[in-house]
Amino acid sequence: MSRVPFSEAEFEVIGEHITTTSFGGRIFGRSTPMYNTPVTPKENLELCLRREKPYWFPAFGDFCNLESRTNLDHVARAEVMDMGPPYKDEEKGGKDLFGIDWVYVPTVGGSMVKPGNPTLGNVNDWPEVIKFPDVDALDWDECRRLNSVLNESTRSLHVTFQNGIFERLISFMDFENAAMALIDEDQQDAVHALFSRLCEMYESMIDHYLDILNLDGIVFHDDWGSQRAPFFSLNVCMEMVAPYIKRIADYCHSKGMWFQQHCCGKNEPLVPAMVYAGVDMWYPQTMNDVGMLREQYGDKIMFSVSPPAMAPGATDAEVDASARAFVDKYAADFAEKPFVVFSIFGDPRYSKAIYKYSRIALS
Repeated sequence: MSRVPFSEAEFEVIGEHITTTSFGGRIFGRSTPMYNTPVTPKENLELCLRREKPYWFPAFGDFCNLESRTNLDHVARAEVMDMGPPYKDEEKGGKDLFGIDWVYVPTVGGSMVKPGNPTLGNVNDWPEVIKFPDVDALDWDECRRLNSVLNESTRSLHVTFQNGIFERLISFMDFENAAMALIDEDQQDAVHALFSRLCEMYESMIDHYLDILNLDGIVFHDDWGSQRAPFFSLNVCMEMVAPYIKRIADYCHSKGMWFQQHCCGKNEPLVPAMVYAGVDMWYPQTMNDVGMLREQYGDKIMFSVSPPAMAPGATDAEVDASARAFVDKYAADFAEKPFVVFSIFGDPRYSKAIYKYSRIALS
């Protein structure tokens, strides 16, 4: 492939990326300049996913995320990120898609299920207790009206689903009961049936989104671990959870989309389940050994890698040298084991320097 050599002209701002609102416009809702890059961020990521040499190390800012208010889970969990007006604190929380009550906690900026009264005590009772939403009856017209403009995005456009397979079970049962249900032989068949029915719902929602948007991917929230360890063993994950993640990932792939698992916790022992399921990306938190994961699995799944933090008051020369060293560390095998640079709270000088030196290294 013929490569255009890096030019400082690539830092020319030629516009502003379309960005969804979030958290009252803070953090992810900030302005994102569009630079004069040789290919679009979307095209650059596609090269990574195909394990072809990209033009630069892709970064968190190369994505555009939609969490539509059409999906009531996002309203309940206080994570609406769409092109409509930001939600006020008093509007956050309430009932999710299944009528489960969530309480917004302003001090942490998120919601939790209203405690003390789980909807489901035993998974065998779910056909009588759990009422699935009518997906077709959701306000998809509003979603189209608010968000069709996202089809103009040159960043990789994705829809995020809150409350994945295991998270949904927790919302029905509370954590302890949900964890026990995965290993209780008397409930396991019912868990399989419930998870299969949930997959049908998610697939239907994906189809509705695809009727409105030219999506590149799906991000699926399903936290599997705490700060110290996974919630369940690899064997349990492979038997009870991973087959349904695989079903959704396969469905996304059949539609030409990538699939990212959002999965908080020290989940490195469960990465083989993610690989089995066909997960394309996972952003591990820092308690995981990301270097080891990339070495063992980086040719099969894209991780995120956080650059070294810069000290307050770092000089331009120090930022430049650190970014150059970061790129030098990973450039040789980046095409075979690509990753996403995760530096959303970092020094903007650092992000530009990583772009520059990765462009030079990969040209």
